[in-house]
Amino acid sequence: MAWMYLLECSDGSYYVGSSNDLERRIWEHNEGLGAKYTARRRPVKLVYAAEFASIAEAYEREKQVQGWGRAKRKALIDGDYGALPELARKRFERCRTPSRFRPDQRGGEEETSSEESANRALVERLLE
Repeated sequence: MAWMYLLECSDGSYYVGSSNDLERRIWEHNEGLGAKYTARRRPVKLVYAAEFASIAEAYEREKQVQGWGRAKRKALIDGDYGALPELARKRFERCRTPSRFRPDQRGGEEETSSEESANRALVERLLE
């Protein structure tokens, strides 16, 4: 059997890993023989573990969870699976138009190339 696990480090940060022998791996982390990240943040505490049929599957899940933010990892640890989809959504702010495309901030009536004019028109159309 293989495991994907989350450790809480002494500084409150989370570490995500995978192993075929979970008990041995946690011991290694706490002895400073695991990853360099956990060696500097001992002691560590197991806060989540999921079993997989193969180490390849566990490693794939490890890489997925490593890409998550702290809030999403915390929801997984707490078993709040309903919150995971919401935490996965990206929140983008509306882009500000670069000043070179805003006529009011160009600093006068200077001549613009046809490419700049086309770019400005495109940006203005997209912002409408």
